[in-house]
Amino acid sequence: MNIAKKAIAGGVLAGGLLFAGMAAPANAAPVVQGGLVNVGIGDVNVLNNAHIGIVAQVVAQVCGVNVGPVAVLATQVTHSGLPVTVCTSNGLPVTISQ
Repeated sequence: MNIAKKAIAGGVLAGGLLFAGMAAPANAAPVVQGGLVNVGIGDVNVLNNAHIGIVAQVVAQVCGVNVGPVAVLATQVTHSGLPVTVCTSNGLPVTISQ
């Protein structure tokens, strides 16, 4: 009889943990999705809805800078929604926007 009580108690505990585990994601903070940005040189869009990694490589090549800092700037654009001018090329601003 003692074994049966332990088995039932274990089942109830496991079911409660399972339910709590399923309910937890609903209370979690929302995940920022997307990561797609645009690149413009002057008033011409060069890339539209491009992944941050691609944007960072293209802008770094155009501006003659390292990829890492450009990727950070592009990530900030996805979070804030505000455009960022990385450099100028032939007198035109190279801008990352969303």
